[in-house]
Amino acid sequence: MIKSHKELIVWQKSMDLVTRVYEITNRFPKEEIFGLSAQMRRSAISIPSNIAEGRCRGTKKDYVHFLRVAAGSTAELETQVIISRNLKFISEIEFNILNEFISEVTKMLNSMIRKL
Repeated sequence: MIKSHKELIVWQKSMDLVTRVYEITNRFPKEEIFGLSAQMRRSAISIPSNIAEGRCRGTKKDYVHFLRVAAGSTAELETQVIISRNLKFISEIEFNILNEFISEVTKMLNSMIRKL
């Protein structure tokens, strides 16, 4: 039995995704500090934050709602990652790494939503 959101693999993976986003956006052009870089960080942070909040809410309905919000944040981040690649702020390798994390977290979230 899972006692805490910290035991959820999807939460752990999304925390790893946040770390990767921060590492990669640290190398963005300085003029992007308050632009795309900040938006990507907010989207990434929103994923594990909403998983945690939903898990702690107590009702299945609330949990599903917050998982859907987290899933929406993955789609938002995916879009921002594509924009970053198109603007050549990230390499194709970095794009693939982030895309793989996003894909994995999205699948896990969708699976959890279906099961609940």
